Amino acid sequence: MSSPIENRIGQVFIPVRDMARSARWYSRLLGLAESEPSHDGTIYDLQTAGETRLALDASRPEFDTSGPPRFFFWTTDMVATVAFLQDHGVTLDSDVEDIGSVMFLQFRDPDGNPLMVCQRTRR
Repeated sequence: MSSPIENRIGQVFIPVRDMARSARWYSRLLGLAESEPSHDGTIYDLQTAGETRLALDASRPEFDTSGPPRFFFWTTDMVATVAFLQDHGVTLDSDVEDIGSVMFLQFRDPDGNPLMVCQRTRR
């Protein structure tokens, strides 16, 4: 079946309440220099590798953080990732779980958004 909608992700929006705090937190998490938000301070674009973009969105601060992570970040070193998150006081929601093809860890940002980091495993 043909569709005019392309089968690729353009941008992921993460809802946040405090743009300055969230921009600092995500910039530190991803090893990025901080920049200025756009759209009257409600959107903060984070540089990403690859085509899919990531943006913090403070335009609707009454969001609900329930549910599973809606995307994940890759890592090549889960041990270093866990240590980094713990060193930065990040709330971890799980231990590292190995499901065969990947290991993953779930954690939360300062607004309570569920996030995940995955590492490919070789089996």
